[in-house]
Amino acid sequence: MKYISTRGQAPELTFEEAMLTGLARDGGLYLPAEIPVMTQDEIAALAGLPYEEIAFRVMWPYVSGSFAEDEFKAIIARAYEGFGHDARAPLKQLNENHFLLELFHGPTLAFKDFAMQLIGQLFQVALKRRGDRVTIVGATSGDTGSAAIEAFRGLDAVDVFILFPHGRVSEVQRRQMTTPSDSNVHALAVDGDFDDCQAALKDMFNDFDFRDGVKLAGVNSINFARVLAQIVYYFSAAVSLGAPHRKVSFTVPTGNFGDIFAGFLAKRMGLPIDRLVVATNQNDILHRCLSGEGYFKGDTIPSISPSMDIQVSSNFERALYYAYGEDSGAVAQLMDELKNGGFNVSQGAMEALRESFDSGRASEDETLATIKHTLAHSAELVCPHTAVGIKIAEEHRAADVPMITLATAHPAKFPAAVEKASDVHPPLPSRMSDLYERPERVTRIANDLGALEEHIRRHIAE
Repeated sequence: MKYISTRGQAPELTFEEAMLTGLARDGGLYLPAEIPVMTQDEIAALAGLPYEEIAFRVMWPYVSGSFAEDEFKAIIARAYEGFGHDARAPLKQLNENHFLLELFHGPTLAFKDFAMQLIGQLFQVALKRRGDRVTIVGATSGDTGSAAIEAFRGLDAVDVFILFPHGRVSEVQRRQMTTPSDSNVHALAVDGDFDDCQAALKDMFNDFDFRDGVKLAGVNSINFARVLAQIVYYFSAAVSLGAPHRKVSFTVPTGNFGDIFAGFLAKRMGLPIDRLVVATNQNDILHRCLSGEGYFKGDTIPSISPSMDIQVSSNFERALYYAYGEDSGAVAQLMDELKNGGFNVSQGAMEALRESFDSGRASEDETLATIKHTLAHSAELVCPHTAVGIKIAEEHRAADVPMITLATAHPAKFPAAVEKASDVHPPLPSRMSDLYERPERVTRIANDLGALEEHIRRHIAE
């Protein structure tokens, strides 16, 4: 399997090369040159299998040629052995034909663990084989950072620097990033919002002297390996509810579009997905775009669902690539327009997007009300991001198609918002019950590319 850039000006790479590269040198995002398709019989055969076996069968066509079969199976086993539920991604029924896919049983209590734990193992094997060392820099709106630190902490061949917006993540999210004591991980609190962090990360990749000098690698959802790992739970959930013999729909609370783009790829692989519903909070650039208002940046407004406080959704570029008929020149033009504030989507591309995606928006009050209602009527305490998803899912649920809402984080990661809505303080799992007592290690830093790059250079392999 070869990987190509959405902007068409970077060399084709193998899976391993694309994974270690992250962002293409032309600024684009890597995608498989062809999307593998599973037959109905192959999908039906997934029913009842352990999550790890489903993961192998779904992902193997993407990675073959870079890893041996037994090697990849061992990587998958190590990635998920630390999860707190044997099903890894269990389904719970909320009400008639509406199900919750619990993606928060990993070590940092968020869906990012599914991808990051796998990437950590993939990097470890690939770098050991190459005898190489890399510097990973990530930007996070809350969950990616802690998942990355947990996956890479203590590894000999990796230094990890995570940029997060100072004062704009929950206390639990912050402490998960700042309390690990391993010398190879560094939490950087940037004076700005998530979009500033993400822009700085992309600027580092486009500064080739810096990129090559520190052997920069990325684990944000710009890295296709992240998206690949997330495809798996669409298959595991769908076959649990009868796929491929009946259709299912998914609602995904999303800010950076990576999680729902994984669902798009699952559909292209043959999974009978009826609708993919994009659920946004008040930072609703994706909903506005899918409603025909164009893709124009606004101010990022802090919310009780901070992991979705994003105005530039990086993975939307991948969706646009397919919506524009795999025209990399058109995508490159749109990304140039985005630098000046945004762009309108052509009529043909909008029709293509709407063939797969619906969308909705939840206000702060609606999010709080949904947390309260879900606890009262379904006995489920959910985080604010999941509540956004549930609210939008109910607006789009069809009577004859099961709706699956992705529960992206444990409620204990956002205790203030959950308690405000429900009068219930969600406790942390016992394995991290001392989180508030652990000493923090963090550097506050200006939103300045030069300062960030200099800090990273000085602290590699301290």
